[in-house]
Amino acid sequence: MNIEQMKAVLKEILTKTDLTPCVVGHRGVGKTAGIIQVCREIAHDYVALRLGQMEVGDLVGIPYRNEDTMHWSRPSWWPQDHAAPTVVHCDELNRAQQEDTLQAIFQFVEPPAEGQQRALHTHKLARQHRVVVAINPPDGSYQVAPLDRALLDRMVVIQVETDPDCWAQYAVKADFDLQVRQFIAGNQRLLSTNISSYDMQVEPSERAWEMVSQLKQHCRFPQELEMEVYSGVIGREAAVSFLHWCAEQHQRPLLADEVLNHWDAVSHQAESQRDDIQAATMSDLVARLQNNDSLDDQQQDNLVAYIAILPRDMRFGLIKSLLRIPATADILCQDRYDATVLEAIRQISQDVA
Repeated sequence: MNIEQMKAVLKEILTKTDLTPCVVGHRGVGKTAGIIQVCREIAHDYVALRLGQMEVGDLVGIPYRNEDTMHWSRPSWWPQDHAAPTVVHCDELNRAQQEDTLQAIFQFVEPPAEGQQRALHTHKLARQHRVVVAINPPDGSYQVAPLDRALLDRMVVIQVETDPDCWAQYAVKADFDLQVRQFIAGNQRLLSTNISSYDMQVEPSERAWEMVSQLKQHCRFPQELEMEVYSGVIGREAAVSFLHWCAEQHQRPLLADEVLNHWDAVSHQAESQRDDIQAATMSDLVARLQNNDSLDDQQQDNLVAYIAILPRDMRFGLIKSLLRIPATADILCQDRYDATVLEAIRQISQDVA
């Protein structure tokens, strides 16, 4: 993807998840500038760590003793707990000169477990802060160390490549010399001499699929970027299979039991169904409730949540059908569902009158 696409993906990940993006691209492509621009656009402070210049003590702090207990001083770059949301940019991750430096930062780039805080040795990062990584590709063009699969497995790898059109827009905005812009416009091959893609050896794992689940639940990526984003988590082969399967699922209507029993998992699909497919789901719901109108509290909430995402006319039509089922009508008339159902009931009453 190009820099503008990378920025869009970063915004989604940094504002809606606690995952760690790893931006991979050749020198000069704009990785750092893009990350800084994203921080500015999402109103986050920015802290840069050039790991190629750092030792373990720069990361975990200097040890000191308080009575009979050993402590480690907080590094000067560490964002305070009460500070404004901050993005810590771990730059040159694969240029760390010492193996123990790389091992120390390993813990920091790992997304926190549920209910936990991101940590680096004894230091806990406040929940409003985020971490992003940037590296040059290990393709033989740079003096970098290969990253093992265990480390890659903890990050969302985002590959960035040169895009002449994207660069041209940036050059105009930054007021580059006119002759430079005109020359590159006619000689795009000279914008970068190494724009080939690279294999980061990303593979699927249990942790990777959990990260895909978080991205699917919380982020909205342009359709043309979904393949690249998920490939950076589970590898291209698995991403192709997964998105192909998702596309096939979108071609069939959701079943009533899926809506009533698994709403959290199918809500996004329900919202994106075409009207003709949506009508089939509505029909199945009505048939299900006509044959078995007993619903527990969660199923009631799921039914009303489904009604809420429908377009206005379809919502009216479904509620009108459901009100003919006495037990379901009693459910829909509960005060807690007024915000979703009351307007439709009023409209139905007017139509009858």
